[in-house]
Amino acid sequence: MPRQLTRRDFLRSAAWSGSGLIILSNSRSVRSAQANEKLNIAAIGVGGRGAADVKGVADENIVALCDVDHNHSAKTFEQFPKANRYKDFRKMLDEMHNKIDAVVIGTPDHTHAPAGVMAMKMGKHCYCEKPLTHSVFEARLMAMVARRGKLVTQMGTQIHEGGNYRRAVELVQSGAIGPVREVHVWLGANFAGPPKPTDMSQPDAPTDRPAVPETLDWDLWLGPASYRSYHSEYAPFKWRYWWNFANGQLGDFFCHYCDLAFWALKLRHPITVEAEGPVHPDSAAHWTIARQEYPARGDLPPVSLTWYNGGGYPALVKEKNVPQWNSAVLFIGSEGMLISDYNRHQLLPEQKFAGFTPPEPFIPDSIGHHREWVEACKTGGPTTCNFNYSGALTEAALLCNVALRTGRKITWDAKNLKAIGCPEADAFIRRQYRQGWTL
Repeated sequence: MPRQLTRRDFLRSAAWSGSGLIILSNSRSVRSAQANEKLNIAAIGVGGRGAADVKGVADENIVALCDVDHNHSAKTFEQFPKANRYKDFRKMLDEMHNKIDAVVIGTPDHTHAPAGVMAMKMGKHCYCEKPLTHSVFEARLMAMVARRGKLVTQMGTQIHEGGNYRRAVELVQSGAIGPVREVHVWLGANFAGPPKPTDMSQPDAPTDRPAVPETLDWDLWLGPASYRSYHSEYAPFKWRYWWNFANGQLGDFFCHYCDLAFWALKLRHPITVEAEGPVHPDSAAHWTIARQEYPARGDLPPVSLTWYNGGGYPALVKEKNVPQWNSAVLFIGSEGMLISDYNRHQLLPEQKFAGFTPPEPFIPDSIGHHREWVEACKTGGPTTCNFNYSGALTEAALLCNVALRTGRKITWDAKNLKAIGCPEADAFIRRQYRQGWTL
């Protein structure tokens, strides 16, 4: 068992990480560049979702590409024949740090923080896929390293760029439905109802030992994660459903859907978190109901946020005659409700808001999620999903699984990264790295 995380441990790690933030003397200084210059970008993890992220910045100079399986990433390598090719991001950063302005990270979750922290300690701006990290501690550290280095960062919650989210945020923040004290967020709902809490029909870790594909460096793919023998149930596509590498369906989508609630209501750290769902030592929960309580924020009242995935609609969908959208965010205010998904939103009850005139838009339309980050790297401007914002969002997501795996209602001390009176949570708040890997 990993030893308990203490306040002193966190400050020591944070101070150590901060100590490496001075940009190396032979590093490129992006903030002194002209806005029309192209960035020199290195990408880590360039197959699957990572390939889409490289495409999002393809108008810049792609100078290095890193992936542990060059066959899986062959199409991306072919598109950028002049880019240097690597399998180990540590070697790439060591050899090319003076030729790189920024990095894009599209690896599985368990490698986000080691790659991101190393790059940012070298003074590189960073774009990283969601969730920002695999553990709560890593999310806090990524945000701290970025802040101390005054680096431009963006988490890959691409739906954040859409006009629909902006218009929904404007409705909430302009008071269209009154003060909001309750939010419900559901993913992939159906009418079967939630599984029984005793349902444990989740897979055990595979026990057979197939050969590692010749093009895959399995040791590098594992990175900081605990050792597992190669299996197609892990790589290249199914890693998300195992605790050793990710946080299941909740980890996959909480940052997309609850992003809207965080943005509209200016949420940050919950004060309590509890969760129910099947608990398995290896495979992530296939359904979860998690409840979080957030404190008042200035003039904004306390908020209760409930997350549902893998089960039925919340009971209030029928009770309040809410549209049966497959996935949605429902804000319940004192004067009405607002439901939204990625592409649409609706004020409720419909009769009350017939003829309602929405406020004049006050959140500018996005120039594109990747483009926003690229331009900010050149000008020093802001990004909307920087690691300060997205780090807190990721922490909130991962705390749901901490509560689930401990079987406890967590009272959260956000300042010290501690579940008060619950020392067993420490092993899930900060994971132990495999020998040879550090932050």
